[in-house]
Amino acid sequence: MNSPDKDDILRASSRIASFIHRTPVITSRSINEMLNCSIFFKCENFQKAGAFKYRGATNAIRQLHEEELIHGVATHSSGNHAQALALAAGVRNAKAYIVMPSDAPLIKKNAVVGYGAEVIECEPTLEARETTLDEIVRGKKAHVVHPYNDYRIIAGQATAALELIEDAGLLDVLIAPVGGGGLLSGSSLAVKYFSTGTVVFGAEPEGADDARRSLEKGAIVPSINPRTIADGLLTSLGTKTFPIIKEHVERIFTVPDKAIVAAMKLIWQRMKIVVEPSAAVPLAVVMENKAHFKEKNIGIILSGGNVDLENLPF
Repeated sequence: MNSPDKDDILRASSRIASFIHRTPVITSRSINEMLNCSIFFKCENFQKAGAFKYRGATNAIRQLHEEELIHGVATHSSGNHAQALALAAGVRNAKAYIVMPSDAPLIKKNAVVGYGAEVIECEPTLEARETTLDEIVRGKKAHVVHPYNDYRIIAGQATAALELIEDAGLLDVLIAPVGGGGLLSGSSLAVKYFSTGTVVFGAEPEGADDARRSLEKGAIVPSINPRTIADGLLTSLGTKTFPIIKEHVERIFTVPDKAIVAAMKLIWQRMKIVVEPSAAVPLAVVMENKAHFKEKNIGIILSGGNVDLENLPF
């Protein structure tokens, strides 16, 4: 399969419509005045399972036949994809096996178990995640739904940007956070097909800037020992997400953790909504680069709201 085209994204949108929330797009006059631009926030923190990941997981699960679901589905994830796949599988009465690193937030592990999935812990390295997942797939014969390196996932994630484009009107810029690249690659494809005048930027923590370095090098630079409070953005880009990002994303901005905390705090204070650190990274980019975004219409995807309330960064 080639990367998702216009019809794939439209089909994904109609396939998942009755299972997901069409999340609101909201604005904040005080934030707009402070930053001298117009920002349209796509609130995927209000999505089922608390993040945009439910779109991709649902799109993937809804395309599986009953016989493919008999042995369940499996993945590795430190959080939001784990919850999303657990819930999407449960809706179809399928078993989900989720490999999670031992240092994943307890709140996310508990949520995955709460959705009826089985959590298998592993060492907190990508290698350990992948070998543990391989063992489960061999033993259980489960169908793998990768967190981001899967065109069904990318097409599902693209629907968030599609809705933002439909609801916000003409955008000069769209900014999405980037970890494995499912949301950013999907968003860039949605812009390509539905909002040709819009420029797409990625937003990444300085302590996990592998996507920026990958784009500059023109080849995937692995994420090694990333250090950031944005725990949803620790993963390396995938072989399916990177070529799309390379072709359609103008630039990846990076911001320090202190800017991410300031942006997260601003969203909580001014907009009265709960977002996790990863979701605040695009706003941090605008706050740190005011001149670049002056007087522009900006779409920002607030990727999720699964924050550990026992461990707030402010």
